[in-house]
Parts: sequence; structure tokens; C-alpha cells
Amino acid sequence: MEQVYMVMLIALALLAITDLVVGVSNDAVNFLNSAIGSKAVPLRTIMIVASAGIAFGALFSSGMMEIARSGIFVPSMFTFNEVMIIFMAVMIADILLLDVFNSIGLPTSTTVSIVFELLGAAVCLAIYKILVQDGDLATLGSYINTTKATQIVVSILLSVALSFTLGAIVQYISRLFFTFHFEKKVKYIGAIFGGLAITAITFFILIKGLKSVSFISAENYNWIKEHQWTIIGISFVLWTGLAQLLMSVFKVNILRLIIIIGTFALAMAFAGNDLVNFIGVPIAAFQSYELFSGSGMSADSYTMGGLASNEIVAPFYFLLFAGIVMVITLWTSKKARDVVATGVDLSRQGDGAEKFSPNALSRFIVRTSVYAGIGINYFLPKSVQLKIDKQFEQPEVKRKKKDAPAFDMVRASVNLMVASILISIGTSLKLPLSTTYVTFMVAMGSSFADRAWDRESAVYRVAGVFNVIGGWFLTAIVAFISAAVIAYLLSIGGTVAFVGLLIVAAVLLYRSARIHARKAKEEEEKRKLRTEDIITIHEIVNDSSHHISKVIGKTNKLYSEVVDNLGLQELKKLKKNKKTLRKLEDEVDELKGELFYFIKSLDESSIEASKFYILMLDNLQDMVQSIGYIVKNSYSHVNNNHKNLKFNQIRDLKSIDNDLQVLFDKIKYTFDKESFGDIDTILEEKQELFDRVSNLIQKQIDRIRTTETSPKNTKLYFGLLLETKDLITASMNLLELFRDFYQDYKEVKEKAFPVL
Repeated sequence: MEQVYMVMLIALALLAITDLVVGVSNDAVNFLNSAIGSKAVPLRTIMIVASAGIAFGALFSSGMMEIARSGIFVPSMFTFNEVMIIFMAVMIADILLLDVFNSIGLPTSTTVSIVFELLGAAVCLAIYKILVQDGDLATLGSYINTTKATQIVVSILLSVALSFTLGAIVQYISRLFFTFHFEKKVKYIGAIFGGLAITAITFFILIKGLKSVSFISAENYNWIKEHQWTIIGISFVLWTGLAQLLMSVFKVNILRLIIIIGTFALAMAFAGNDLVNFIGVPIAAFQSYELFSGSGMSADSYTMGGLASNEIVAPFYFLLFAGIVMVITLWTSKKARDVVATGVDLSRQGDGAEKFSPNALSRFIVRTSVYAGIGINYFLPKSVQLKIDKQFEQPEVKRKKKDAPAFDMVRASVNLMVASILISIGTSLKLPLSTTYVTFMVAMGSSFADRAWDRESAVYRVAGVFNVIGGWFLTAIVAFISAAVIAYLLSIGGTVAFVGLLIVAAVLLYRSARIHARKAKEEEEKRKLRTEDIITIHEIVNDSSHHISKVIGKTNKLYSEVVDNLGLQELKKLKKNKKTLRKLEDEVDELKGELFYFIKSLDESSIEASKFYILMLDNLQDMVQSIGYIVKNSYSHVNNNHKNLKFNQIRDLKSIDNDLQVLFDKIKYTFDKESFGDIDTILEEKQELFDRVSNLIQKQIDRIRTTETSPKNTKLYFGLLLETKDLITASMNLLELFRDFYQDYKEVKEKAFPVL
């Protein structure tokens, strides 16, 4: 029988490695967000510093493994077999849950997930055990550590509100002193700010980091806690003096130093504190097996009260291996970059493509904030308003650079400093604050105070914050339910359920990886469509050719698929066509959203180029709207179970589809190969195509007078033909526009560089 538990331990070890990978992918945002967003130091340096922090935290910390062993449930109330079921259910649920969040690019709390998975699995087995033994459900409280669970929920709510508020206040005050032209101000107040920030981070390392390191005795740690204010005072004086020395003598940018130290501190805290979230359960299972193997009792009778002992320490080699896996994952995980990108996008300074859509709540909050601002300004003297606004004036940016920072080093320093202080306070008060909650909400608060959420972006950013916060609470609910269900299946299914769940988990993880790879490829294609680096007329021609080719190719494929799917009444495929359409609409809309930066990137001699680019995008938009009508109405017709189009109608549509395929293939080839001399030849086909569509419209009129009896079919058919005509018109207008612009460009080029 013990062989089964050995297999479970091996499975838990493999699950622990997987959990480390998905866990680091999720939590990398906690310590990389500020450094990557500010671009204070090269990415390679950031990764090296973060890796050192992770290694230090993992190697010299025994973690808070008691949470997994006895922090949520009372081990003496469960047998060895039941404890192993709890641990197995938790690990399977945790991996699947975190992978889902990573795949959609949302940061969530690994602390909350592991706690509520332990709670869900333990509650499920406790209820199952009580019912089997004909016990009283009122005794459920004796199985669960309700005090700890309540404390965690309260700390979640507290950390969300407190982190945002303090992040906003500290950032607002810091910006009033530094302004956005901080390079000048840092010479005078940089040493004091550096002393405060590095003192806060140092205090964070002492209180948060050294709490669980194995080489610090309890007496030394208690002495540090008792002399906190003395340590803070001495640290402030020393760090302020050192900061002034570094700035004056060695010309060191103190803000950059703050960001490097802060990144190391938060990475160390992540490894030291959150390591339990990934390997705490497998280590607890291993220690449970050690206790059970020497007992001589059966797995169903041996109770696990020994897990509550404070003398149990996590093996050092487990921590060493975990540290290595975490560092490797940090360097290789693409999902980690997506999660970091979400935090950076929501806190970036300035406009751009927004990841989240506005909702009623975000609109209400933004509208209320606008009215509140108007009310405050009514009572605030005009001179004070002007002075404050001057402090928030941003440097003029002629064009949006591809590698521009999302925010400056002042905000990055504030993020790290405030997050360090809050986590230190939470630890000293024994509040299990989540590093994810604190770091994310501090970043959101500082971006709000920095006026990054202006009237152009606020409704999207607020919606994004609520999406992330909602995801956190959803984590708790889903973690509880999923772990409970898996625990129940393992209880009643035994070995069969165990093997089956492992197979299901493996399949889902593989599928998730495939989906993420496809999304990453699509995102890479979208990046190629962006206009932020266009400067010269030659680049405009090349970039416009690329856009036109992309849209024409996707429109051609979409039109052909819709005609086929409409004829065969393929509702699922038409629904898939709608999704493809939405992606195409988003791509063109994103291009139009970057028009401001495109126009600013051109000099005064390129006014005609700006007009051309605007009109080009307008024609692309017309094409997308036409194909959009065709896709949406075809889907709606089939979805409403209306009669199918007649055979003659489908045949006629297919003939137009064939003509369009030939036309669009020619256009795409022309722009792909930049053989723009062929445009006039293509334009000659315009009238012929119009005549064919007009003939089909006349044929349908004749059908109505003789045989046609379906008004729905007639409405759809006429709509498809008319939108096809509009699609051809937009395509031809686009060709004429490009031909004229390219001809002017060639003439200018020939005058500037005449052939000798």
C-alpha cells in the first residue's frame, strides 16, 4: 500500500516543479514591474538583480511552511491518507488555476490560491468524514483553522485599499517636489529622497526578509524588532550621506540605485515568503510520509498531529532546487512577460492601445471623479491650481518611441519604496499581506496620482484595475471549489481518479501552452502593424503597403469563408468568422488610435503624407465595415434559423467571390512585391466588377417579381451584394489614393536625385 503513496510523492514533486514554473510566471510582476516599466537599467541587469534576489531568498529561507502543514486545517483531525488527498487536490487545482490566469495575462495572488485551495480541500474532506461517520456538521470548526482564514480575507481587503491610497499620496507629494523634469531637482533633494527610499527598502529586508532566514536566531530577530526605530534612524542618516557621496563624487543616479535595490528586495521577499505557495504542500506531504513510515500504523488510522510541531524544518536541498527552478523560469517564461505587460500597461504614462474595455462601473467612477475635481477646483485658488499644474507639466514628446519607458524613475522608486514599507508593516503586525496585492495596487495608486489616467485613458485603466481585482476574488472562489471537487473525486475514486486527474491536468496544460503560443504569434503580427517608428516618406510607403496587404489578404479570406459557410449553413464556422472579424477591426482601430503620434513624428514638409495616411486608414476602415456587415448579417441569418439562400443566389455569390479572389490576390501581390506599376491595370477592372454586381441585383429583382417568396432572404442577399459593391469601391479608392501618392513621391525623389 505504501507504494501508492510513493507514487503520489513523485507526482507531487513533478507538480511542484510545474507549480514553480507557473507561479513564477504569475508573480514575476511583483518585482519586475517598476524596473521594466521605467527602463532605469537594461533588461539583462534587471533579470540578474532579480535572479540574485530570488536565489538569496530561496537559499537562506526555510519559508513559512507551517501554513501548508497546519495554518489552514488542524492536522490532528485528519489521517495520513486524508492529508495526502488534500495535498494532491491542492497541487492539481493550483497549477490549473495559475496557468489559466497566466495565459490571459492577469496577475493573481498565489497566496490566496494556495490558502483557499487548502481550505476547500480540507472542508470537503471534513464534511465527507463527518457524514460518513454520522457526525454533527456543527463540529466542522474543529477541523479548520477559522481564525487564520478570516485574518487572510480581512488583510486582502485592507491591502487593496491601503496600498492604492498610500501609493497615490506618496507619488503625488513626490511629483510636487521632483516634477517631471526630475533630472534638475534630483541634484538638490535626491540624497534625502534616496535616504528615505533605501531606508524603507533596507527595513523591508530586515523585517520581511530576515524573519525566516535560517542563520538569524530568534533572539537576534527579536532584538531587531525591538529596536526598529533606532535602526530606521541610523539607516536614514547613513544612506542619506552615502547617497550624497555617490551623487557628488561618482555621479551615480540615485533613482537608478533605488530601483536596483528595490527590485532585489522584492525578489528576495517573493522567494522567501511566497515559496510556500509553490513547494510548501509537496514538502508537507514529504514530511507527512516521513512521520507515517515509521509509525507502523495503517494510512487510514494514523493521525497527523505531528505536522503541527514547530521543530519541523524544510530540507535545505529542496529550497536549493526550488531556487534554481525559479531563476530558470524567470529567464525563460514568456507568460511572465505577458503578466508584467498587464501591470505596466495599466500604469503607463500616456496614451496607446488599451487592453481592457470600459464598463458601467469604470464610467461611473471616472465621471464622478471628474465632477469631484471640478468641485475641488471651484474652492481652490486659481494661483494654487496653476502652481500645482505646473509641477505636473510633462516634457514635450515629439514622437512616441518604441522603447520609451512606460513611466519615469521617480514613480518606479515610489512603487518600490511604498510596497516595501507596507509589506514590512504587515509582517510586523503578523498580517499575511499578499505581495501581489500590495505591489499591484501601489503601482495603480501612483499612476493615478501621476495623472497617467487622464480623460483619454481613465475609463479603460479603471476597468482594467477592476478586472484584476475581480480576478483576485474570483481566484479565492474558484480555488476553493476546484480543490474541493478534486478532493472529493480522489476520496471516492482512489487510484483511478488519481491517474485520471493527472492526465486531465497534463492535457489542459499542453492545450494552454498551445493557445498561448498562438496568441503570442498573433500579437507579434499586430506589432508589425504599428506606426510608431515611421519618419520618412519611404517608410510611409513601405508601411502603408504592409497594412494594405494585410487587410486585403484577411478580407479576401474572410469573404470567401463566409460565402461558403452561409451556403452550407455552418453556424459554428460563421461564429468563428465573427471572431476573426473582431481581430481585424481591432488591428485597424489600433492603427487609427496611433494617428496622433504618427502625425507628430513627421516634419512640416510632410503634410501631404499625413493626409494620405489618414485617407488610407479611412479606406481600410470602409473595407472592414463592409466585410463586417457581410459577416455579422450572415451569422445572424443562420443563427435565427431563417431559410437558406436559394441555390442560384449562392451560385451567384460564389461567382462574385471568385472574381474578388482574383482581384484581391492581384492587389496583395502588388503590395507584397511593391510592383506599384500594376495598379493602373487593376483599376481597369473596376467597372467590369461593378457591372457584374449590378447584373446580380437586377436578377434578384426579377426573381422577386416571379418566384422569390422570402423577405428575409431578399434582405440578406441585397445587403450582401450592396456591401460587396462598397467593398470594391473602397478597394479601388484605396488603389487610386496610393497610386497618386506614390507618383508624387517618385517625382520628388527624381528631382532630388536626378539620374546622371
